[in-house]
Amino acid sequence: MRLVFAGTPQVAVPALEALLASRHEVAAVVTRPDARAGRGRRTSVSPVRALAEEQGLPVLTPRRPSEPEFLEALGQIAPDVCPVVAYGALVPRAALDLPRLGWVNLHFSLLPAWRGAAPVQHAVLHGDEVTGATTFLLEEGLDTGPVLGTMTEQVRPRDTSGDLLGRLSTAGAGLLVATLDALDDGTVIPVPQPADGVSEAPKLVTSDGEIDWKQPGFAIDRRVRACTPAPGAWTTFRGERLKLQPVEVAGTSELRPGRLRAGKREVLVGSGAGDLRLGTVQPQGKKAMAAADWARGVRVDEGEVLGG
Repeated sequence: MRLVFAGTPQVAVPALEALLASRHEVAAVVTRPDARAGRGRRTSVSPVRALAEEQGLPVLTPRRPSEPEFLEALGQIAPDVCPVVAYGALVPRAALDLPRLGWVNLHFSLLPAWRGAAPVQHAVLHGDEVTGATTFLLEEGLDTGPVLGTMTEQVRPRDTSGDLLGRLSTAGAGLLVATLDALDDGTVIPVPQPADGVSEAPKLVTSDGEIDWKQPGFAIDRRVRACTPAPGAWTTFRGERLKLQPVEVAGTSELRPGRLRAGKREVLVGSGAGDLRLGTVQPQGKKAMAAADWARGVRVDEGEVLGG
């Protein structure tokens, strides 16, 4: 089949690579416009655009996929289907109707669970033991279209959202190719999503990464892992922000919420239920370091707290 692939971040790259190696023809790529990023605010192309240009593929970068120029260009390419992975913009009806077989979205959850922008982060945050990926026909509703295929993936006890998303992006690429093969062969039947089991996964923002040390230790552990690598977990110490990498449940319950106990090799902090062992931390304006090294450098006093 003739494809136009839509995607933007690194997580979409394995799917494009898999499609380029498949029996189908990738005729063009749609991605978000170049954006400014990093401390220098330099303009950078999306990872998907970088791969597409490396492969010599035409690249479309509409500010909105409702733009007449984009719709005309897509119509001229005349794709059979548009596979989409983390494109980053809502596709309007005018664009949805152009491919002969529609738009096939690869979403990183078992729909209808975790519809939205951050399904993997919410799976980790809420302690799911199993998640997966779904291919479905895109429609104007948010992740509501009929399902074409699914795969499951275990959520490991120490998974960050980055770890889990990395595995899902690779395995999901295979699911996407298999789904398109089945569409081409006429062997797949779209199945409407059930009305039960719907949950929403809105994007996590910086404020979601702030740790409330009054929460139980297991909940704090999940929040830190869910916010790693983005938007990042953090707390405050002596009035300045302190970024946190994943923590560990220490197996003790001796400290008040937020209270620190610094030893030579470890730093413990109390929570609402159970103590936690800090891993890597990053003080404001400095490089990341082991928590014990940080505590020695700032000379943590007895009774000092995080988040106070």
